[in-house]
Amino acid sequence: MSHGPPRHSVSVAAVVVDHDRVLVIKRTDNGHWELPGGVLELDESVEDGVRREVLEETGYRVEPERLTGVYKNMPRGIVALVFRAQLTGGEAMTSVETARVEWWTPEQVKAQMEEAYAVRILDALESGPPALRSHDGHRLLTA
Repeated sequence: MSHGPPRHSVSVAAVVVDHDRVLVIKRTDNGHWELPGGVLELDESVEDGVRREVLEETGYRVEPERLTGVYKNMPRGIVALVFRAQLTGGEAMTSVETARVEWWTPEQVKAQMEEAYAVRILDALESGPPALRSHDGHRLLTA
């Protein structure tokens, strides 16, 4: 029995690199370390969504440069578009969504983030085509 068409949510996130460190946030809702980002609003462009989410969650202004990956949380139906972004201004601040704002090395990312989120940063640090990956919210799923 069908309950209507399946629904997906589209989110955007940014990998902001400054002096070999990446911008990360500690979320207030689940305590996880992740990239700044969130749900794309219906009436905004992808680029505007990236700019808005990073500013709201970190206090930093950024300019999206290139798509580095598309990631789908299979159980929740969330499709995340991740961009490499250039830092253009602002200063670190927390928000109702972010308990901490920090700059981490790739080694810290590998050691302290869940695989499904760390891979987004690691993919963005590569220069190849955008990655296409699925995960369960914690770990990558293999095809």
